[in-house]
Amino acid sequence: MRSVWLGRAALLVFTLALLYPLAGLFAPVGAWQWDGGVHGSTAAAVRVSLSLTGLAMLIDIVVGTPVALYLARHAGRDRMVWEAAILVSILMPPLALGILLSLAFGPQNSFGAWLLRLGVLTSNSALAFTATQVYVSIGYYIVAARAALAAVPFDLERIAALLGLDPWQVFRRVTFPLARLGLAAAFSLAWVRALGEFGAVLVTAYYPSGMPVQIWVNLQDAGMPAVMPLLVIFILTALPLPWVFHLLAQTRSANA
Repeated sequence: MRSVWLGRAALLVFTLALLYPLAGLFAPVGAWQWDGGVHGSTAAAVRVSLSLTGLAMLIDIVVGTPVALYLARHAGRDRMVWEAAILVSILMPPLALGILLSLAFGPQNSFGAWLLRLGVLTSNSALAFTATQVYVSIGYYIVAARAALAAVPFDLERIAALLGLDPWQVFRRVTFPLARLGLAAAFSLAWVRALGEFGAVLVTAYYPSGMPVQIWVNLQDAGMPAVMPLLVIFILTALPLPWVFHLLAQTRSANA
């Protein structure tokens, strides 16, 4: 009994130390400034981040889900090769990825020059912002979604197909209901990864400024009082989604 209480006490100390940075939200930094040095910058940054991150997540789902399903249903060297390629995007340092994206799609590259002639702006544009977020987040979505889809018994899908369902119906009526919580967790992981990206987006899409870049700009221009309002909004839009889905997953696991 004593060892149990000692373990709980040690875990409590660890948890308090882990969550202690949240105390910074109550630090006396002076009167908070809503917009920093530019009127309307906070609202604009929130709007850019939420809208373009939402678009990036839609692309992640539409493109990443079929890839994750393929990886979940195919074994052997074929899958290992594709997963190794996907891991490159996950393990790439964000700043390095941003620089490589700016070079690969920049006007100094033949492909980038061709896009520019077509009027496609590959830097400091909504397209550049969204594309960068897709690059930094889709690997996380695919890896987590593959694990969720692989947990669905293949025999159930095969029986559904034998009963006359086409592949889309099998996915909609069998695979998705069983994997939905894991897919939601994959979505939330990709959401946080994209929404919080700073290094790569700073290089490819300084404008339009999303929340991470605008927080940095406010910090440079006006200090902590200009950072705090946007920081609170940033935390409230990034943190709750994965937190809730993790709790739901734990609850379902406990009830299983």
